[in-house]
Amino acid sequence: MLSARSLFQEIFDNDEAFRLFCSVAAGGEAQGGWENARIAALVPAEERAMAPRIARHGADEDKHGRIFEALMRKRGLEPVEVPPDTDYTMLLERNGIGLPHDKLRREEPLTVRDLVTYLAHSRVTEQRASEQMRLLCRYFGGHPEIGRAVRMISADEDNHLAYCHEELLRLAAAGYGPLIRRTLRECALAEIAIHRDVGVAVMTHMGRILGWPRPKLAALTAGIHAVYVFERAGGLRRMVSLRMPAPQMRDALGGPAAAAPEFA
Repeated sequence: MLSARSLFQEIFDNDEAFRLFCSVAAGGEAQGGWENARIAALVPAEERAMAPRIARHGADEDKHGRIFEALMRKRGLEPVEVPPDTDYTMLLERNGIGLPHDKLRREEPLTVRDLVTYLAHSRVTEQRASEQMRLLCRYFGGHPEIGRAVRMISADEDNHLAYCHEELLRLAAAGYGPLIRRTLRECALAEIAIHRDVGVAVMTHMGRILGWPRPKLAALTAGIHAVYVFERAGGLRRMVSLRMPAPQMRDALGGPAAAAPEFA
């Protein structure tokens, strides 16, 4: 019987599949770390108060990349080159979601509208990351090899999502509501399609590594497409709505990034 638990267990039990899983995750986190660091450096003068939070976001992403690399080292594995069709972060950028890298490589200050684009992109992708890490926590939060890493990353992703909600609501109150709503919807529609395509690509690569029979791969692919249909039909509402975080989650990125010496 196919289940998320059995699927992940199969991947974690195979060194080559685990190496691909961690390499894809580490690459995406490292890219996110670079993007946030550049955005923090280019924040416009009127929003400089955001810079430390954006930098903290980037530091967290860098930390996650190091954690995934450390999990590979514990098994004596080296990262593998990430197949282009599984590179979620780069595919988003190539499809015009978020701030283009050529803009981030310049030394020109961003605008508040650029920050809206950044936050909307982050709000959508952090929703996905938070959900995926909570799923991993449910099944593997107590796992002796990866449990501590999964719990730490999941908590960080929840903080990132709370931060995006809070900042977008602040900017909406400042008059950017229509732009925020429009940008969130554009990001969400693009993200669910890219998530579908990357999911199919990852399953195809995993199927080759693990020797899955065609019916199993077909069933997994059909499931990924079914999720896309659900999200396209209305499931993306969870990605475009905004709500003030609970009191204990407010100013979630107000301090320095938590260290992870046991992984880094």
